[in-house]
Amino acid sequence: MTRGIRLVLIIVAVVAMSSAFGADWPRFGGPSGDCIAPDTGINKDWNQKPPKVLWTVPLGDRGYAGPSVADGKVFIIDHAGSEDIVRALNLQTGEEVWRFAYADTSKHSYGYARATPTYAGGKLYTLSRLGLLHCLNAGNGNKIWSVNIKQRFSGQGPKWNYAASPIVDGNRVIVLPGGNSAGMAALNKDTGETIWTGGRPGIAGYATPVVATIQGIKQYIAFTGDELYGVRADDGSALWKFPWVTKHGVNAAMPIVQKDYVFITSGYGHGCSLLQITPQGPDMYWQSKAIVSHFNSPVFYKSHVFGTGDQGGLVCLNSRDNKVMWTQPISKKGGLVAVDGVIIVVSDSSGDVVMINASPDSYQELGRIKPLGGKSWSPPIIAHGKLIVRNEKAIVCLDLM
Repeated sequence: MTRGIRLVLIIVAVVAMSSAFGADWPRFGGPSGDCIAPDTGINKDWNQKPPKVLWTVPLGDRGYAGPSVADGKVFIIDHAGSEDIVRALNLQTGEEVWRFAYADTSKHSYGYARATPTYAGGKLYTLSRLGLLHCLNAGNGNKIWSVNIKQRFSGQGPKWNYAASPIVDGNRVIVLPGGNSAGMAALNKDTGETIWTGGRPGIAGYATPVVATIQGIKQYIAFTGDELYGVRADDGSALWKFPWVTKHGVNAAMPIVQKDYVFITSGYGHGCSLLQITPQGPDMYWQSKAIVSHFNSPVFYKSHVFGTGDQGGLVCLNSRDNKVMWTQPISKKGGLVAVDGVIIVVSDSSGDVVMINASPDSYQELGRIKPLGGKSWSPPIIAHGKLIVRNEKAIVCLDLM
């Protein structure tokens, strides 16, 4: 074998290994913000080869803050006493690498922090349910800066406190303070200084904002408690709005954007809708109760929407014509992730983790496991061939390869 052929084979092997093991999961919704993992070659025979538990770490927050993965670490916000605790765990072993604590409250309300830590450029951005935004050194947990978005912007958080995870876009950290002066705000990711304020007035929504380009305009799309809106990414100025009044002002599932179309869904019996964003503003394409997502975000995968909801459980929906392809009563409030041609969903009540063929033709279950059990409202994530799930008491990492 010549040296050139050996080099080519090595490069092919490295590329294949990289593809198989996937990528980091640096923010809520994963690397592309769409709840889809790029991993390939995962084990799909859970009946004969159930995923191996690599590690389990107890949590004390009794809550639902989601994990993220970057730089070989799993980041999650825990709680003890009257402090939130940002924890960095070794992805391979679960051993704690560092922790950072800050004052919060000793009174829980469905746990404490709800937001997922966001990693970007060696920094970690976390948001407490009371509005305290931190920028930390992701390598050692040291604080770089912090801002209370409720105080700085006279914010108005939702009934069950702040939940929208911060997102990083370019040099901006995007957050949703709510209130009359800053429905949305952009902060300098390195200093915490305010770049702009904008968005719509009113109570902040729970859903994490979405970055999209519609009609050639880069924009951020977010909820208040009673409407969906889009603003220009460069200055926060209003582009469009769409009324979406829900019970208790709970708009928690992330919008799904495909070209000029936006799919939205909310719980408490409200339902879902497909909007087309035109130069004149949003037009409702259809509205129904096909998916009634209480808070977990659906996934647009293989030209269909897969989502859990208060009515019907897990649903596969053709979003263009609002045709329900199939339903299965696995989970009403549990989260899901798409990967390598399958959907992995967590039952909100039993803690079952179920793998399903992402086919609109019929419900095809490929296997199920119960690594933790109990109530699990947080969506699962996948990074580097590993599936990470949490419930109210612990976080577990499983091998998907």
